[in-house]
Parts: sequence; C-alpha cells; structure tokens
Amino acid sequence: MRKRLLAITGGVTFIATALVTTFGILATNRLMFLKIKDAEVVLKRESIARRFDAQWYETVPKTTLRIQSPNGYLLHAIYLRPLDTTRTVIICHGVTENKINSMKFARMFERLGFNSIVYDHRRHGESGGKTTSFGFYEKMDLRAIIQAVRERIGKRALLGIHGESMGAATMILTAGTYPEEADFYIADCPFSDFTAQVFHILKTTTPLRTPKVIRIANIFLKIRDGYTTSLVSPKQVIAQVAQPMLFIHSLEDDFILPSMTEELFDHKNGAKSIKLFPKGAHARSFNENPEEYEATVRRFLRKYGFLN
Repeated sequence: MRKRLLAITGGVTFIATALVTTFGILATNRLMFLKIKDAEVVLKRESIARRFDAQWYETVPKTTLRIQSPNGYLLHAIYLRPLDTTRTVIICHGVTENKINSMKFARMFERLGFNSIVYDHRRHGESGGKTTSFGFYEKMDLRAIIQAVRERIGKRALLGIHGESMGAATMILTAGTYPEEADFYIADCPFSDFTAQVFHILKTTTPLRTPKVIRIANIFLKIRDGYTTSLVSPKQVIAQVAQPMLFIHSLEDDFILPSMTEELFDHKNGAKSIKLFPKGAHARSFNENPEEYEATVRRFLRKYGFLN
C-alpha cells in the first residue's frame, strides 16, 4: 500500500513538474522570441501612410554605423545628417518594429533643427542578438549607441533621445542607470513597470489572472535569459534622471495604459512636461496627431532652452 502511495505521489509530482516546466518554457518563449514585424511590411505601411519618404531617404546625407554591443553582437544604426549641425537626437523604436518606423520622427526632428540616429534594437531589423528583453539588455545597447554618437558629435554637442513604447522604457532605464548621458529625453507611451505590464496583458487577453503565473515565468526567464521582469522597471530608476523629460501618451491606448506614463511623470524629479492626446491607440500619438505632436515637442524644447 505504501509503495503504491509513493508511486502515485511520484507520478503526480512528475506530471505537475512537467506541466510547470512546459508552461514556463512556453511563457518565456512568448517573451524572448516575440514575433517581429517583417521589414517589408513595415516599409510598405510607412510608405503608404507617407511617413517614410523614399526619395528623401535616398538623397539625405547619411552614414551606416555598426556599433559593438557589450552583450556580444553588432547594432545596426544610421546617422542621418540633413543639416549642418551637431545637434542630434537618437530615436528608439518600439518592440516588433525597426528603424524604418523611426524615420517619421527623424523628419520631425529635422524640421526642429536636429540630425538623427536611428537604429535597430537587438533581435530587430539588422541588429544582432538572440532574444528580446524589453529594456534589460537593450539599455546597455543604447548606452553603446550614445557613446558612439558622442565620439562623433563631441561631448558638448546637444544630444537628445526619443523613445516610443519599449524604446521609451529602454531610454528611461538607460537614463536612470547611466546618468548624464544626454541633454533631454522624450518618452512616448512607455510602460512604468514590466511586471505590471505583463500582468495587464495576461488579464486582458488570457484567462490567467494570477500573479503566480508571472512568478513561475520569472524562474524560467532568469534561467534562460538571465533576468526577471522585476529588473525591468523604469519607475524604479526615473528619479535618478535630472535632465528635462517630455512624457507623451494617448488616452485611447489600452495596451500600455496612460496611467503608466502619469505614474512615471509623478516619479520624475525636476524638469518635466506631459502631454496626453485624446486620440490615438498604442504608439499612434504621432500618427493621429502629427501637427500637435510636433508643436508639443517644439514647446518642450523651447521651454528648456534647446530651441531659440
């Protein structure tokens, strides 16, 4: 009888362990290997919407950069130089996108008197890297980009960083971890805490509505990719950012909630501005409100002395 009970207990334990392991692998696969948009699809979408001008891109002075990541791969960047100036903005795209999606912002900053650096995050576009980490490893990559740009434009040249969605979260993580790297920041629809963001997605898209799910996933994420979601939390580091920061979000965004931007705004010390657009889904504030978006950025830059 005892042997039979031990066998049953062992069998149940084995099945439970197998189920947890299967879930952990599947869950972390969804995070680490999130499906990336096809480059041609992004190019076609941006071209049809007239946010990417092929003729401009072909003729604008530019330099292709291959920048070594401290994580062991090359980052693909393009230094766009339509203007005779050292004033520069680094543009960080969102998850599943690529640097083509950043071109609309490059054109905006050209109108505001800045050259731009657009680049592909790890595992996106033409950059290397095997996994997506939603800012954990990407913040180290962005620092490498910043250092490479500083070598080109000089330590005293005006440098800003614009980030959208994951790119905005990455920008904040970089700014809070490696202070004094740039002169100003623009954060468009960032998440404030990745654990909270994952839980929000679980609650709205799956029947899995318990934090235990994330705890299990984090065990496997730590083993497989070296970090946990708790280590990707812009709100924990934003108080370290002294430079001016503009926060942008759309109230219609139900993917990353605008309350996350409001939370980050509240945690940010010192110089800061915020703009919440009534119209626009996730990462569509510029697409739906291009003129007002540019005017908002212009006012921010003027307010803190970055435009005449």
